[in-house]
Amino acid sequence: MKIKFLFLSLAILSVTSCRTPLNVSKVDTQKNISIAQDLPEDQKFNAIIAPYKEELEGKMNTKLSHTSVDLNKSGDNSNLGNLLADYTFEGAAEWAKDNGIPSVDAALINVGGIRSSIGKGDILTKHIYEIMPFENEVIIVKMKGSDLSGLFQYYLKTQKNNPVSHLYIETDNGMNVKELVNGKLVEPNKDYYIATSDYLALGGDNMSFFAKGKMIPTGIKLRDLFLEKFRANPEIVPPTDIRLNFKNKKNKTDG
Repeated sequence: MKIKFLFLSLAILSVTSCRTPLNVSKVDTQKNISIAQDLPEDQKFNAIIAPYKEELEGKMNTKLSHTSVDLNKSGDNSNLGNLLADYTFEGAAEWAKDNGIPSVDAALINVGGIRSSIGKGDILTKHIYEIMPFENEVIIVKMKGSDLSGLFQYYLKTQKNNPVSHLYIETDNGMNVKELVNGKLVEPNKDYYIATSDYLALGGDNMSFFAKGKMIPTGIKLRDLFLEKFRANPEIVPPTDIRLNFKNKKNKTDG
């Protein structure tokens, strides 16, 4: 049974069955009554769900990896953000190779989709569910180099710390100074393959520039991909390179 279905089942059962039924016919509708503290727990129900709860807690507390530093999403080049962007790139590139798609060129995700941080120490399954609670899918968007100008203009305008992989964006005084994909200048007539989430590919976070491209679904859930990548890397060494370089940046709030 998948963890997400355990979550759903337990949540529904908890809401509908964790207390003994209330005899509505005997309720005085003229009085306020408390049902949160006064009703006794249903011991039979507790006994039924106990083994499932134990199994779920065991899975959530399973160790995947370890980090010697705090992983967070703060700053223009956050270590957690860049790490997850790299994992998105790697997962999309592996899928593309197996499915006859040309090499993926870059990846970007939104910092707002990263819902938590990971403190130094053991990285558990539950930590990945905390940072990525959504069911977003990895999408590869095929775009002409000339249409990538919309992506770079987006970062120039927002100066937002949405993590990227295999991209370098440098701005200064309201102008794009450098726009690089894999360390190279963009070729206007070349096809580029950008990995992202379905949310962003469909224009989420005002990323309307993706509308000019062709979406290629992969069927890969971002959370499943992250679980796989953390499990495959027993000791996490987060990236420290500069990818977003907003010189003379105006004060903006990180996502």
